Amino acid sequence: MTPSRGFPESEFQSRCAKAQDLMAQAGLDALLLTTEVEVRYYSGFLTRFWESPTRPWFLILPASGMPIAVIPSIGAHLMGQTWLTDIRTWAAPDYQDDGIGLLSETLRDVVPAQGRIGLAAHLESHVRLPRDAIASLEAELGSRHLVSDDEITWRLRMVKSEAEIAKITAAIAVADRAFARVGEVAGEGIALSDVFRRFQMLCLEEGADWVPYLAGAAGQGGYGDVISPANDCPLRRGDVLMLDTGVIRDGYFSDFDRNFSVGQPSDAVKAGHARLIDAVDAGLEAARPGARFCDIFHAMDKILRTDGSVSDAGRLGHGLGMQLTEGPSILPADQTVLQPGMVLTLEPSLAVGKRKILVHEEDVVIREGETVCLSQRDGRDMRVI
Repeated sequence: MTPSRGFPESEFQSRCAKAQDLMAQAGLDALLLTTEVEVRYYSGFLTRFWESPTRPWFLILPASGMPIAVIPSIGAHLMGQTWLTDIRTWAAPDYQDDGIGLLSETLRDVVPAQGRIGLAAHLESHVRLPRDAIASLEAELGSRHLVSDDEITWRLRMVKSEAEIAKITAAIAVADRAFARVGEVAGEGIALSDVFRRFQMLCLEEGADWVPYLAGAAGQGGYGDVISPANDCPLRRGDVLMLDTGVIRDGYFSDFDRNFSVGQPSDAVKAGHARLIDAVDAGLEAARPGARFCDIFHAMDKILRTDGSVSDAGRLGHGLGMQLTEGPSILPADQTVLQPGMVLTLEPSLAVGKRKILVHEEDVVIREGETVCLSQRDGRDMRVI
């Protein structure tokens, strides 16, 4: 059953309480949140208006109590529909003081002198402010200090609630239904750009709110990369078509791909695709609570690299949720321990010829017992169109 939109207030209360417990342990008096996912994680504020780079948006999570929104006045009505009650606004954009004065005033209200304010500082994070604005904020805070947030929000977001898992599952189901209909939009003689365009339409028809990510490729016996935009070349018999999509439903992503052969695939392509599925099987077996992300990597890589070499693909999967890709990464150096509630992708790849590769991706959730594949598992035989 498709989950209802949004979350109950208890979901946000739980997130804030967990964050505040971790803040106390780290000696932080507040978190300053500046990015779309950080603000939305604690408030439920969902809008595509973040596509505009003009205005900054701020959320403050104090050591106790509810978050405080410090935002442009254009967002007051929508933010007022969330669970937040303390919403402070300014008329933006303001070339002289674009919210920094109001932000520093609010932080001085809730953070004591010599207090510590956590800002995201880890890999994959950023602060959505100009450098000069950060310098102005630090000057106006006086004796209060901007410091690392101790990865608090990043750590919390790694483990999803059941309500979040339901939303991710719903987004994945949308993509699954669209992939099942690829034969309606792809075939010999159809331009790859048309396939991309029509596939996005299928995703919308099947229930996506929007399709912010679609990449892929097509080539004889494989393809060269998995991040390219579409070209206008028509599909030919013997091509392998790969579509990798991240659709959004109610603020949560899917992220997996599917391979299709235009006509019957070659023996090399058949064997390569079957080995990718075997690698996913090995990854699923390794992905159990208490194991590490690097254990998943080595389990899949052992199937992929029969000559004993190590993959140069970088990572073989990643976290998934409010963003298309989240940490941690499935790579040899990642020692993160798997916990129930983590949602991640398994994404093995291998070479199938000179400068040709195949990639396969599935979305899974870690459970106390057997890890569950949320996307509909592909078989060892490649799909044919």
